[in-house]
Amino acid sequence: MMTAAVIANRGDVHVVDPASVPNPNWLRLGIPGAGQQAFGDALLRRHRFVAIPSAVSLHSWNLIFLAGDATDAYALKFQEAFALDTRLHPPTA
Repeated sequence: MMTAAVIANRGDVHVVDPASVPNPNWLRLGIPGAGQQAFGDALLRRHRFVAIPSAVSLHSWNLIFLAGDATDAYALKFQEAFALDTRLHPPTA
């Protein structure tokens, strides 16, 4: 799901320093492993919002959060289903 929102307090956003990620390969495209999931879960237990480098687009960042835990901390602008640009996954024939 892609979400556009306004965060009420910028201080609620924890920005992950890429050097602090335990395995630099976690910032590369691939199937998330148990270690990555545990790392993300721990971040979300400590912070309402987490900004982390995108593994899909190397010059982009993702903002992750648990909507139910941050209902009073952001204002929803809109949501839409995520649609992967098909040019990123061309046919193999």
